[in-house]
Amino acid sequence: MNTRQIEASEITLAVKKMFMECNYFIGDDILSAIKSAYENESLPIAKDVLKQLTDNHEIASKEEIPICQDTGMAVLFVEYGDKVTVVNGSFTDAVNEGVRQAYIDGYLRKSVVSDPVFDRINTKDNTPAVIHTEIVSGDKIKITAGGKGFGSENMSAVKMLTPSAGVEGVKKFILDTVAHAGPNPCPPMVIGVGIGGTFEKAAQLAKRATMRRIDTSNPDERYAQLEDELLSEVNKMNIGPAGLGGKTTALGLNIETYPTHIAGMPVAVNICCHASRHKECVI
Repeated sequence: MNTRQIEASEITLAVKKMFMECNYFIGDDILSAIKSAYENESLPIAKDVLKQLTDNHEIASKEEIPICQDTGMAVLFVEYGDKVTVVNGSFTDAVNEGVRQAYIDGYLRKSVVSDPVFDRINTKDNTPAVIHTEIVSGDKIKITAGGKGFGSENMSAVKMLTPSAGVEGVKKFILDTVAHAGPNPCPPMVIGVGIGGTFEKAAQLAKRATMRRIDTSNPDERYAQLEDELLSEVNKMNIGPAGLGGKTTALGLNIETYPTHIAGMPVAVNICCHASRHKECVI
């Protein structure tokens, strides 16, 4: 079987570029949604916040400076081709070197501590990254990378529902989680929902859902309708931009699913702020 060799340095360069760009430029789907929300908003203070967000993004992109001071913890979803061999270094080391260079050379805030409970000493380069890897067929590596801010991450939740909870139980948990989050995730939010799998798989699905374009829908019409219904209900909460009230509490809500056990129905909600920093590339 023929294999394709990829230099570790090429991975490092790609990762560095993605993390710098996702912190300087927001996606066109997000910016379009913010501008649309501004046009549809009637509350003056909410319109003012949305206008400030647009202005902020324009300044950040023009000057290539961070959209927000929280430039996030590095999270990557990797589709690793089974015919790929990384040479002159390991894949994980190459990724972490890319993160290190991005956060140092790009003047991005270093927010990672080495121990979660006791020492909590800053690693000073925002490593290590969190890497989710799936082996797929092919000779390429696809990387989706995001800088996950923790004002919103802290408002996320997982619940191990049982099948008897049904779709109403799923909806209640999602809406309760958003209502509890209130203004803390820097709304308008992007909400990722993961349903199925196991405890940890649901959380990964929810995180992955936040990195899907908000102008797309789940391919299953039932879940696409549920996305629309939940987004509508969230936007009736009157939390609004910056938590000051208004029609736009969330810009988008994406659902991803996975098969699960006959006895379970895990549901995870991962919340992003309006910036929703992510990029992808194929090497």
